[in-house]
Amino acid sequence: MSAINRLLFGISGLPIGNGQKFNYASGINYLKELGLDAMELLFVRSVNVSDKNKDAILKNKLANDFYLSAHGSHYINLNADELEKQEESIRRILDAVEGLAKVQGRSLIFHPGYYLKDSKETTYDTIRKNLSRMPYNGIDYRLETTGKGTQFGTLQELVSLCKEISSCKLCVDFAHIHARNNGSLKDYDDFAKILQYIIDELGQVALDDLHIHMGGVKYSKKGEQNHLPLEESDFNFNACLKALKDFDVKGCVICEGPRVENDALLLKRVYENL
Repeated sequence: MSAINRLLFGISGLPIGNGQKFNYASGINYLKELGLDAMELLFVRSVNVSDKNKDAILKNKLANDFYLSAHGSHYINLNADELEKQEESIRRILDAVEGLAKVQGRSLIFHPGYYLKDSKETTYDTIRKNLSRMPYNGIDYRLETTGKGTQFGTLQELVSLCKEISSCKLCVDFAHIHARNNGSLKDYDDFAKILQYIIDELGQVALDDLHIHMGGVKYSKKGEQNHLPLEESDFNFNACLKALKDFDVKGCVICEGPRVENDALLLKRVYENL
């Protein structure tokens, strides 16, 4: 897929369909038939693109001009107490990049780590050093805003890393920002401020190729608990989409949650009718 000149919409993981069993290859065809544009492969437990299935995935990706990203392992902590665990985290990231490259994917999304007992400044420095060590081979490292206060990954922290490390770009998870701050994203201005901050710090180029997560979310004062269907949550997706349109954001919106492609289609339909 060449440079993206619009906002694409897709899902995290496999579609639910009508009782069918999908794999990545058949899922791409199904989603394209529905009118969706993208899929985020789930490498959260293992890199499940192999020499056995890569050819079928790549064939369908190319035939459908489909956007593929992947979500990296849940077992990444670039600020782990033990250096050995930091090295394991780097290896997990690089293994995921290798798997995604087999199907010509564009972006690897992951949560960089946890503060643990360290200060925010020390955590930032450790994570920055580890990210700086990782080779770049054409697949962007997308640092995802996180949903709990114990997790490194405020928008400000990640924007700062993107300034310092050319291989890193943003994954703005609006649901995570909303949950981390106990329901902070209420109206249009709340979303517009985030997009304006990104322009001010990283330039319009960041909004010309932005990776976005969106979905309903249940949360407490400690942050994110679990995903919800969009219309059963307090996430103001209408205001979020309006801000994305007004700021002419291009890139990819990945919808997360139990209704998978149904909510992704809802987002695309609302966006196109704005």
